[in-house]
Amino acid sequence: MKGLTQKQQELLDFIDQFGRREGMAPTVYEIADYFGIKAATAFAHVRALLRKGYVTRSSKARSLSLVRADSPRHLSLTLSIPVLGRISAGAPLLAEEQIEETIQFDPALLPRGSGGHPLFGLRVTGDSMRDAGILDGDIVVARQTPTASIGDIVVALVDNETTVKYLYIRESQVELRPANKSYKPQFYALDRVFIQGVVIALHRTYR
Repeated sequence: MKGLTQKQQELLDFIDQFGRREGMAPTVYEIADYFGIKAATAFAHVRALLRKGYVTRSSKARSLSLVRADSPRHLSLTLSIPVLGRISAGAPLLAEEQIEETIQFDPALLPRGSGGHPLFGLRVTGDSMRDAGILDGDIVVARQTPTASIGDIVVALVDNETTVKYLYIRESQVELRPANKSYKPQFYALDRVFIQGVVIALHRTYR
């Protein structure tokens, strides 16, 4: 199989995620809508994937399917997730200048229902979330969203500093709670905390 461009890899990842989530293939129009591109452009990308041998398609509706490799960790069956080196207030979360590297992640390791939102990674510094199994140097994988549920582990921006903590609300304040008794919970006014994403997985490299 020939190599993929970044956009083709993103389309392939979306087709895979959509199929796992919905139990059927996306249409060209759904692909176009997700990426904010014209249907003709989406179709051109799909034709490139067909030509390179990563997908197959018949004349039937929703017949697009991935060509599965023997190894479940083949590049065509992994998600390309950008890892952010920093998060800046007022800047697009996935702006190119904020992306430090890209990791390949097996979508089978993500919880069900994780599709539909862009994913990003963030490298953790420190051991404040140690008891949640998140260690210094780990990369948390988060679903990009400005909202979260009580008890979620979130990536939050506070005073232009990024932190990964449990989210709670107490007496009209946001509580960002660590998972290490050596650290104290931090309380902030609601307008000081901006949720960037909800942590759904962990990527760890053993050295």
